[in-house]
Amino acid sequence: MRSRTIRLLPLLVLGLMGPLRGAEAPPATLAAEATDYVLQPSDLIRVLIFQQPDLLREVRITQEYTITLPLIGTIDLRGRTVRQAEEIIRSLYDRDYLVNPQVNLTVLEYTQRTVQVVGAVNQPGAVVFPPEQKMGLIEAGGRAGGQSRIADLKRVRLTRTNAEGKAENQIINVDDMMKGNSNQQYLLQKGDVIFVPERLL
Repeated sequence: MRSRTIRLLPLLVLGLMGPLRGAEAPPATLAAEATDYVLQPSDLIRVLIFQQPDLLREVRITQEYTITLPLIGTIDLRGRTVRQAEEIIRSLYDRDYLVNPQVNLTVLEYTQRTVQVVGAVNQPGAVVFPPEQKMGLIEAGGRAGGQSRIADLKRVRLTRTNAEGKAENQIINVDDMMKGNSNQQYLLQKGDVIFVPERLL
């Protein structure tokens, strides 16, 4: 039977809590949080449940994309947006501990997301994603100073490490994309490597 109170909670989590804050309603600035941002390892997040100050936590997402919260334990957030993570946490507390909890998740610190752009570009090296935005292949090339005069944009190689830790390569005709002959966007992920080869003269 679901309990409508958690009077015993302070005893259950005694000694495990960090500094607590008040149970006020989330301020208006939190409503502007980019809820479609996909959470990443090393992001620092705050999980606040309205009128439950004992459950407030600030936790960093592990390299396995998990966090651990009181009572509900370890939660896998791989591939989840801020909004999706809120719903997962809400449903877990609602299932056994609270009645219709109001969950607010805020990203306090974004992990830096970079891709490497190398080869025939004017400023090869790491390109940083804006934290709450997506970045495509063409934009990354632009942030690397654009292609050099001898670049072969028809054979750009995108290297990505899959979930099993294996590198996968894909050859992309960026020239077609820039001319509008291709509808593919090729949104980039953290750790991608873009290699722009030189033309064969």
